[in-house]
This record gives sequence, C-alpha cells and structure tokens, in this order.
Amino acid sequence: MHLVDWTLTGYDYLTFLFLLVLIIAFFYILIQLGSLPGKIAERRNHPHAEAVKIIGWIGLFTVFPWIHAIIWALHEATLVDVRSMPDSDSDLDVQKASVYGIPLPGGPAKRVVTRDGPSGDDIRENNNGDETQQSAESSSDKPDKPA
Repeated sequence: MHLVDWTLTGYDYLTFLFLLVLIIAFFYILIQLGSLPGKIAERRNHPHAEAVKIIGWIGLFTVFPWIHAIIWALHEATLVDVRSMPDSDSDLDVQKASVYGIPLPGGPAKRVVTRDGPSGDDIRENNNGDETQQSAESSSDKPDKPA
C-alpha cells in the first residue's frame, strides 16, 4: 500500500526531516519569546512578575502587549514602604545608602540611633569595624570574671 504514486528517494526523506526540524524550531522560538518577559521580570525580582508573565504570553500573537511586557519587565520597580520612612531629613542619606547600596561619603553607613536607643557617645567601633555599645563604666572598673 503506497501513500504516493512515486517512489520516495533519500532527498524526500531529507526534506521531511528538514521540515520536522523547522517546525520544532519554530515552536521552540515561539515558546522562548512568549516566556521572555516573565523570565526577565523574575530575574530582576520585579514585584509584578506574574502579571508581566501573563501579558507576555497573551501579547505573543498581538505584538503590542508583548512589547509592553518587555518594557514593563525592564522597568525599575522599587517598592517603598512608607511605614519605615525616616523621621528627619538627616536620615535620608542613610536610608538611600541602605536601599540602593550607595556608599556614603564618610565610609560605611552609620547606625541610626532612635530617641530610646543609646546616644552617639555610647557607640564605638571594634577593630573588626563592628559597632558595639560601651557602658558608662570602663573595662578596668569591672570585676574580673573567672575563665
């Protein structure tokens, strides 16, 4: 039983193989393009990564939403928690340094002292650069503890 009236040669089988590879490559590229905005958003820790992913798949066949999803995924989306805003303008540089990783001109970020916390005189730096609290009495006034 023959499906065609002529005999199939090696070139015909090579053509079928090429068409099969072409169809698989087409769908692979289609899947990669559809998931591209979502992957970008997830790698950049975008707060709306799921929405970008959905718009990327929906917009795959209607180009404009897909382009919008790419732009949205690449957009810097910084969430600002207004509950942790500083009380004064002097703390703004410290907060910017902690959020964006900007080094302060005077070195590493200083510890922000609240009204209830220790005063600036009670804080000193160790040899390791860590800040510790220094009590009112010096170390020589303390009784020696057994080892």
